[in-house]
Amino acid sequence: MIIITGAAGFIGSCVTAHLQNLGYKDLVLVDDFSIPAKQPNFIHREKTVLVNRDEFIPWLNGKSNQVEIIIHLGARTNTAEFDEHLLERLNTAYSKAIWTWCTENQIPLIYASSAATYGDGHLGYSDDPGKIPSLIPLNPYGWSKQRFDMWVLAQKETPFFWAGLKFFNVYGPNEYHKGRMASVIFHAYHQIKETGKVKLFKSHREEYKNGEQLRDFVYVKDVVSVIQYLMENRPVSGIFNLGTGKARTFLDLTNAVFESMGTTPEIEFMDIPEDIRNTYQYYTQAEMDKLIHSGYTIPFISLEEGIMDYVQSYLSSHKIW
Repeated sequence: MIIITGAAGFIGSCVTAHLQNLGYKDLVLVDDFSIPAKQPNFIHREKTVLVNRDEFIPWLNGKSNQVEIIIHLGARTNTAEFDEHLLERLNTAYSKAIWTWCTENQIPLIYASSAATYGDGHLGYSDDPGKIPSLIPLNPYGWSKQRFDMWVLAQKETPFFWAGLKFFNVYGPNEYHKGRMASVIFHAYHQIKETGKVKLFKSHREEYKNGEQLRDFVYVKDVVSVIQYLMENRPVSGIFNLGTGKARTFLDLTNAVFESMGTTPEIEFMDIPEDIRNTYQYYTQAEMDKLIHSGYTIPFISLEEGIMDYVQSYLSSHKIW
């Protein structure tokens, strides 16, 4: 069995689709399946077993000889979540329980970390384990991921293969349920449909022009390709960045959305709200050397190509992958 937690969510449902397209069977999907907005991401999946996330750890008992790998993508991913007890339970303690089971039974584990652990980026974006302890996230969500990464790095006993993935700005199909936490591409598409224009944040720093703030945007199809590579090849274990290694501006992104919709760009700029202005990031870019040196050589999809595929193959028809 291949177990995917967070399988009703954005990245988890895309991993499920990708593995099924490759012919993998006996997939076990773990999540809270009671959320109506997530149902389109899993109700059409065939040949899968659904396990409620609250029942998953007990469900594992006695099944170690049946499990090939756990791909642990389930988490509370809202970066505006300030309930630290909830984050500790769902993001940190739950992940520790899965890690412990995988270690005791020597089952490979791939888990989701986050680029939110890098905070404002003043320490850079290196996935060198020696630099990870110095990172200072900007919000409780980032800290929940940082605490687990730190705990992992302190463990003497580990699964025989493990990989933590620091996702940067992932976009793509199956994020319809995420609301305000969906990607900028998702929101730009709907703004253009409704108003014919897109609103972006102004720059409040002299070294950046309006709309030229930079992010490392990575298409979810690249994310699942990396997960497949790690699952099948199992290189040296560790924590890996997962972006493209190439930062792009919000203007680049917005113009690509207009292009994919065949419309003329019309962009307005608005002030960054004061409550987030001091913590707003102007630049993120993943250092990708570790993953590439591990043997991953597939070129990443360009921002323009990814947006074109996302808009025309999925958003325009509200299609699920």
